[in-house]
Amino acid sequence: MSVTHSLDRATVADAVKRVVIAESRLSIDPTVISESEPLVGELLRVNSLGFVGMLVRIEDTLDVTLPDDLFVGRAFTVVGDLIDVVIAGAEANR
Repeated sequence: MSVTHSLDRATVADAVKRVVIAESRLSIDPTVISESEPLVGELLRVNSLGFVGMLVRIEDTLDVTLPDDLFVGRAFTVVGDLIDVVIAGAEANR
């Protein structure tokens, strides 16, 4: 599976927000999540073990292949950090 379409930030942001919402076991609209929302805070509860599953779900949602080591050695604090890395990973695997 390769990227054959351009991924704009809004598309990636929506997909990432939906995945972190699911990972946090919430039922909320992705539009209420800002890019500055902490991944571990009052609203979202994303743990380090959840990142591998999130990577697969993001790939499926966006129809892209991301590097297996995309999350290795990276620190994610807010939703925007995750969006940036997914965009960079998708672009690198074009």
